[in-house]
Amino acid sequence: MRKPFMAANWKMNKTSRETEEFINTFIPLVRDISDVDILIAPTFISLETASRLLKSSNVLLGAQNVYHEESGAYTGEISPDMLIAAGCSHVIIGHSERREYFSETDEVVNRKIKLARSKGLEVILCIGESLEERESNRTFDVLSGQLSGSLADLSLDGITIAYEPIWAIGTGKTATDEQANETHAFIREWLGKHRENADRVRIQYGGSVKPENIEGLMSQPEIDGALVGGASLKPDSFAKIAAGASGK
Repeated sequence: MRKPFMAANWKMNKTSRETEEFINTFIPLVRDISDVDILIAPTFISLETASRLLKSSNVLLGAQNVYHEESGAYTGEISPDMLIAAGCSHVIIGHSERREYFSETDEVVNRKIKLARSKGLEVILCIGESLEERESNRTFDVLSGQLSGSLADLSLDGITIAYEPIWAIGTGKTATDEQANETHAFIREWLGKHRENADRVRIQYGGSVKPENIEGLMSQPEIDGALVGGASLKPDSFAKIAAGASGK
């Protein structure tokens, strides 16, 4: 049975001080949750603060992005070794906002995953379709292309898939439980056809996840967790989401 995995993507929110305040409130709220993996991905400048506070807790630390080179003249970028030194065990790669605002292609995503995995970082790979693509019945074609390009020459070891329909991110819209499960089932079927051990891969849902809808989403057999944005910025809200996955 796949262990549920709940991850908080804080995006460009929270200073180091705000991160400290969040974690000090959050840890006691989730201390007794042992059957769910919980992860927080703060901004780069808050990673070391978060790492210090999360030690000896049941909460993992991740980064929101990484570069595909080990070092060099790449102003403003962060390498896998830097993330590991800061205490990260995971990194989010290929988020739709990175693809849209920073023109990251599947090839770039693939290079990032390869380097991150070679260094021992576990990866949350984000994929998802736009509203236009969904309405034109291209969802599965888009996801197939993203999976094929992003996972080229890679095994599934150490990789979690996060399905994030772009039309549901930060919009308040959420795929129905059944819609989400259908798409997750397609992703797992694709993985099964092209890679080994697809049944072990955790597939998260992302897109306006909140305490009110998490139990319905987690009741679906192919949904193994969530990648949470806005609702993860408040300790009580994200704690309720984590608790909603407990006992699946």
